[in-house]
Amino acid sequence: MSSGETTKPMIPWKTRIFVSIISTVTDTCRRSDGTINRRLLNFLDFHISPNPKPVNSVSTFDTKVDPTRNLWFRLFSPTSATGPTPVIIFFHGGGFAFLGAASMSYDAVCRRFARKIPAFVVSVNYRLSPEHRYPCQFEDASDVLKFLDEKDVLPPNADLSKVFLAGDSAGGNLAHYAAVEACRTQFRVLKIIGLISIQPFFGGEERTESETRLKRAHLVSLGRTDWLWKVYLPDGSNRDHEAANVSGPNAVDISGLDYPETIVFVGGFDPLQDWQRRYYDWLKRSGKEARLIEYPDMIHAFYVFPELPAATELIGQVGEFVTQRISKLRED
Repeated sequence: MSSGETTKPMIPWKTRIFVSIISTVTDTCRRSDGTINRRLLNFLDFHISPNPKPVNSVSTFDTKVDPTRNLWFRLFSPTSATGPTPVIIFFHGGGFAFLGAASMSYDAVCRRFARKIPAFVVSVNYRLSPEHRYPCQFEDASDVLKFLDEKDVLPPNADLSKVFLAGDSAGGNLAHYAAVEACRTQFRVLKIIGLISIQPFFGGEERTESETRLKRAHLVSLGRTDWLWKVYLPDGSNRDHEAANVSGPNAVDISGLDYPETIVFVGGFDPLQDWQRRYYDWLKRSGKEARLIEYPDMIHAFYVFPELPAATELIGQVGEFVTQRISKLRED
């Protein structure tokens, strides 16, 4: 079923109101001069502290990577992880400018991933724009991978030979970059065997059909995404920069890289869906294993709302992907 067969996303009114509030908050915090009212944003962004005592069968602990740039990660450890357990390195969304690893929604999401799969989840807190523009976020993502490979900071049963990169929205963009950099890096023990791309934030100079049709959508309206790209990309760049249009005219050639098998999630009411499908098609043209899963009735970031059945379904599909990739490795 295409997104054109329904006129409204299939979400409850309470979720609609919450999404509307989030959109209003981000608009209020964005300034016309390309800066953000961080004081107001931090007041409204509810943070969850780490808790070594298991909550819903998952404990959490924060580890500093580089305090000088506030680079750290939150580790989610499921109590059910008794033997060798895969590791998911997760990059949060927020248009490169909002939210963090301690934000309530991402703490909850990573906790569900850790419990349901099960897996150790490393949720990365990277620098944000516009205070820190490209390539700061890319550098942070790459440095966390190197840190995990060089330092014995994870539990003994965290299997670094079975690592998955994951991210939603801007985090999906970062996960792609981290995968490319990992292909060029000689790690000691860390091995990436899969990429989980949840409604990744890609773009370009072209106005796609879905961007035009859904230009007033909450969270990722055309005006918001244009602003986010403007304050993230280097001065003088346009949206066809390789960091935005990853499959466009300035794309990095990955055909010769050992790029991990990828699963891409798309929502039918997400304005970014055309860019996400292009990413999937580009992976296939580049000779990479990829799978596309569509949720025709869902909005951008739907999976962070646990009240939506589709959110539970997506987490289950991520778990199946992790299990299948590990089983395939054993067969090989």
